[in-house]
Amino acid sequence: MALDDFEELLADKPRNERWELIGGRVVRMMVGARWEHARIVQNIALGLEVGFRAKGSSCQTFTETFYMKSKTLEAAMLPDVLVVCGDIEPGATSVENPTVLVEVLSPGTEARDRFEKWAVYQQLASLQHYVLVARDQPHLEVFDRIEGRWSGYRVIDGLDEVLDLSTIQAVLPLRDIYFRVLSV
Repeated sequence: MALDDFEELLADKPRNERWELIGGRVVRMMVGARWEHARIVQNIALGLEVGFRAKGSSCQTFTETFYMKSKTLEAAMLPDVLVVCGDIEPGATSVENPTVLVEVLSPGTEARDRFEKWAVYQQLASLQHYVLVARDQPHLEVFDRIEGRWSGYRVIDGLDEVLDLSTIQAVLPLRDIYFRVLSV
């Protein structure tokens, strides 16, 4: 389906339903994730946003209801955390130029996040980091664009480790990402 057709389809959907367009394929999203998922999303977005404000960065975070749209890629996706740097048009409900995208994995979404979404995301020229976050253990997988190529892959394990997103000059301790989710 084309992005224009998808947007028309969305206009007729109930407000409590979430839908994505992934490379031209319409996908109904899960509504009402476990609290751990929501807490991790909040922790990441808050940690990044506080850092951006402290540094006077032009980057800002959005969560789960703000679209990443690309007409070229026939995509309209709702990443768990989206970071965009620079100005956003007043009234915008989406961006096409994210710098960082984060997906918190669950059994129902892991394959889609890891394969289908990643196949689309890696084609975004602006994207520099794609982060997959395990929900039930301190485990992250990070894909990094280095010198224009997706050649970096890191696994970060343990609450004493940190997530370093060098392109946006952000560092988040895993202890903060999993705050109030995992007992320590």
